[in-house]
Amino acid sequence: MSKNTLIRSSVSRRQFIKGASGGIVSLGLLGSSSLFANPDNVIRIGYVMPRSGPLSSFSQGDDFLLKQVHKQLANGLNINGVQYALEFFLGDTQSSTIRASQVASDLINGKNIDLMLTSSTPETVNPVADACEAAGVPCLSTTAPWESFYYGRGAKPGQPSPFKWTYHFCFGVADFAKLYIDQWSKVKTNNRVGMLLPNDADGNSIRHLLIPDLEKAGYTVIDAGPYEDGASDFSQQINLFKKENCEIFNTFPFPPDFPVFWRQAAQKGYAQRVKISQLAKAGLFPAELNSLGRLGYGLAAGAYWHKDFPFASGSTGLSSQQIASGFEKSTGKQWDQQVGATASLFDAAIEALIQSNAPKDKVALVMAITKLRTETAVGIIDFTKGPVPNCATTGLVGVQWVKAQQGPWEFALNIVSNADHPLVKVTNTMTPYRIGG
Repeated sequence: MSKNTLIRSSVSRRQFIKGASGGIVSLGLLGSSSLFANPDNVIRIGYVMPRSGPLSSFSQGDDFLLKQVHKQLANGLNINGVQYALEFFLGDTQSSTIRASQVASDLINGKNIDLMLTSSTPETVNPVADACEAAGVPCLSTTAPWESFYYGRGAKPGQPSPFKWTYHFCFGVADFAKLYIDQWSKVKTNNRVGMLLPNDADGNSIRHLLIPDLEKAGYTVIDAGPYEDGASDFSQQINLFKKENCEIFNTFPFPPDFPVFWRQAAQKGYAQRVKISQLAKAGLFPAELNSLGRLGYGLAAGAYWHKDFPFASGSTGLSSQQIASGFEKSTGKQWDQQVGATASLFDAAIEALIQSNAPKDKVALVMAITKLRTETAVGIIDFTKGPVPNCATTGLVGVQWVKAQQGPWEFALNIVSNADHPLVKVTNTMTPYRIGG
């Protein structure tokens, strides 16, 4: 972030939280009190997340991070010689795509926002982005595979981008392929993969793009076919994976669905055969692992942020280690990877506002995003490199949940592969999955 841009001071929480109306919480103005009466110098930022419902784990770091941003931006931003105050408006999707679209429209039409921020699964990101695209409001998002954001909203390969106002940075399916091929090579298996994919934007993207890459790398993939989110009986899929002797299991489920599947897999004897159980979308949060108990030891995943990342967050003024420890101290909960990813969204947004030189000009702000290259908590994001218009990619590291040997938490998250993110160090070896660790 540009030097001498942020000025620190303190504002009480009573000033910071202004109240809720219609599911939208307004955070108090951040900036010199002399600016409060001049709306031309107030940047209004919408922030839409699943703050309740099945996806609410993705937002449990929001309050902590917004307090840190508040400390950094308490006196606002000096952009091109003009001092701006900032005001944040938080909207809750309730983990519903319909609600996400409604909340985004309410912020656009009722709060006259200058910039929209959103994150965490296509069920959140895509409807918010669509609302912004229709209204001509700049939108920046993260934490959904970029293919789900880009192709899942109607873009076509090889054709010009249909999007002018909406931009996204995140890992993609190619990152999963690179990561999995490396991570799975660390455990001896028969290279037969049981794939459980839902009938949603993530599942459909993975099915069409990841499976061919894995097959090219020598894996035999057994696709159990699309299923609907919220399914309660996975007997058919489990029996198929047992029949096909799939020693690797891979899934991208709606988070509440995985514990249902995995407990049934253990009851029916399939989990005992698995040597690698690789999760995405589910298995990101310590609370999920705690609920599984001994069934959780050894589960593998990809991490888009980790406390050991060697990157800092300009919007909060914290290193990755400080983000993790600060979150734990503030909430009494174990850190999770979304805390750093959310920090990176604020990092990119603030830098885009600065580089626009005219943050109240929506066209100038969009142009700044198209040229944005900056360090964030998840690493460098660069919108000038693609892989497609409107998108920038970030890396993944391979991780494995293991029983913690010390400290207050039941699980530890070890980095076991860095093929897709070489700037991050590998800290542990990958071990075969075994119930009970």
